Amino acid sequence: MKLRIAITAVAAACALITPLPAQADTPDLGGLTGGDLLRWDLKQTGVTSRLRGLAPVSRDVVWASGSAGTVLRTANAGRTWQNVSPPGAAALQFRDIEAFGPDTAVALSIGEGTDSRVYRTDDAGRTWTETFRNDEPRAFYDCMAFFDRRHGLAMSDPVDGRFRILSTSDGGRSWAVLPSEGMPAALPGEAGFAASGQCLVTSGSRDAWLASGGAERSRVFHSRDRGRTWTVADTPIPAGDPARGVFALAFRGRHQGIAVGGDYRPDQASPSAGAYSADGGATWRPSRVPPPAYRSGVALLPLAAIAVGPSGSDISFTGGRSWHTFDTGSFDTVSCTPDLSCWAAGEQGRVARLALTRH
Repeated sequence: MKLRIAITAVAAACALITPLPAQADTPDLGGLTGGDLLRWDLKQTGVTSRLRGLAPVSRDVVWASGSAGTVLRTANAGRTWQNVSPPGAAALQFRDIEAFGPDTAVALSIGEGTDSRVYRTDDAGRTWTETFRNDEPRAFYDCMAFFDRRHGLAMSDPVDGRFRILSTSDGGRSWAVLPSEGMPAALPGEAGFAASGQCLVTSGSRDAWLASGGAERSRVFHSRDRGRTWTVADTPIPAGDPARGVFALAFRGRHQGIAVGGDYRPDQASPSAGAYSADGGATWRPSRVPPPAYRSGVALLPLAAIAVGPSGSDISFTGGRSWHTFDTGSFDTVSCTPDLSCWAAGEQGRVARLALTRH
């Protein structure tokens, strides 16, 4: 209920500035700011793993995954958590997880060669089935996303000069590598970032986007046919180093998109950590007031967007054109549900739900 109140307050603040001029940087919120409205309500998970995978189903049901083969699940809004990690997986890094309800989830472990695997559960994590194990030593799977309960994709860093795409049409029970002919050539050094499970995202029944960095330019690839053919566009987020680029994407519909990233090294500045698109990722513009530092995760609400990273969380009421910091705690990933429940996760087992700040 508190989160619903918080989002209603955000919506009310946004209504004060509707219609929003396309060139607006910092809107007049009638005296309200993201810091006045929102805070993260931390939950005790009982683990110290770094949780970079996050799949909230509702305000009550949330799945999270991360280092040391960890998978967590709550069905009571985070009051208690079950450790439902797959047996024998302690050496794996579950950087992404996608959930279809309280009982069904698909988890992706990342890494070179056979460390890249996919597991599925249909009984709330009591048992798991390994449904994919990478047998290409040059592949390194980073992220996974689903269009619906059956159709989904996973992406690997380039193999033979092109990003490698894995596809499922049965909810992750089986997977097949798609032909690479429809994928544009990768740049030297180009790769994805397995930082938040958001380097590959979907919207609707057929559109997918993947983000890259590490090369001379950071780029976003777009597919309109579930991963068989792709186009690519440059973004203004700096790259040119293996630690820099676009780390996370979020899209609303086929047109409105937000990208965040920067340089993940804590001693390096990230002066241009945000960008936005109004044409489905065909072109990208830099945020006029970007997040103040590297951000690894991003989520879209009906009237706002939230970005998170190790040094803080930001909110945007302008579709990613300008950002305001409302929290300085460390998180790696963020995700929101259709019932307007937003969750974040990160280092030392940190999981939190967005709530209303009352002064």
